[in-house]
Amino acid sequence: MGPQFSILVVCLNPGEKLKNTLDSIGRQTFTDYEIVIKDGGSTDGFLEGMKVELAKKVLVSGEHITVIETKDAGIYDAMNQAVAKARGKYVYFLNCGDLFYDENVLAVMNELIRENPSAHGIYYGNIYERLTGQKVTSNPRIDAFACYRNVPCHQACFYDRELLLAHPFCTEYSVRADYEQFLWCFFTKQYMEDVLFCYSDTMIADYEGGGFSETKKNRKLSEKEHQEIVSQYLSKAQIRKYKLIMWLTLAPVRTWLSRNKVTAGFYNRVKRMLYGGER
Repeated sequence: MGPQFSILVVCLNPGEKLKNTLDSIGRQTFTDYEIVIKDGGSTDGFLEGMKVELAKKVLVSGEHITVIETKDAGIYDAMNQAVAKARGKYVYFLNCGDLFYDENVLAVMNELIRENPSAHGIYYGNIYERLTGQKVTSNPRIDAFACYRNVPCHQACFYDRELLLAHPFCTEYSVRADYEQFLWCFFTKQYMEDVLFCYSDTMIADYEGGGFSETKKNRKLSEKEHQEIVSQYLSKAQIRKYKLIMWLTLAPVRTWLSRNKVTAGFYNRVKRMLYGGER
């Protein structure tokens, strides 16, 4: 029987960031987890230099650490490879440079799972975005409109591993494969029962931000992929309706406010209030 959690760390030429990410995992008070490091062929020598330290961790603390050094076709292919090697019931992607928000994240999420059991579930919370210095609250209620508008980022989600094995990240999408996988879980009746989406108003990750999907060029690609993906899962009538709602509620303005360092704090405070109160 595998551990409760598999913490998957994808990296390429990680430098000191890899050590910081692994240290944040090692501080967790809940210890029924394994670590899977997926390296895409680094040339900076940092992972090679860490192998002795990783071996010591395994011997001294009993941590189960697997290192996969294989080439991949990009981050989503790397994430799929890591999932395939994972043994945990639930998987979480803490990619290189990201940190757990505090030492109790796994304990809190394990309790959430225990109190809300499901054969197939996605358990999620909120993130701290280092780039803007703000707490970003996920939508606590997942419905069709929430799926169209925005879903929790993968740094906020603990996935039942079977969901990711049944429908891996679609590597034809460069920046939105995690979004497509989430919509598949919501709309596809793959199992006898629906997938449970269970929210906790807790901080999961200290997210580095500023990554591949957030460049100006890839934001345009993200919009294109979003349109392609929603057309697979939503009807034309739903898409027209949700587009109108987004236009009436000034979605482009709200996106700008959320990404601007000066206005992000105010925007996220209002967002938390609308989602059910600031706690």
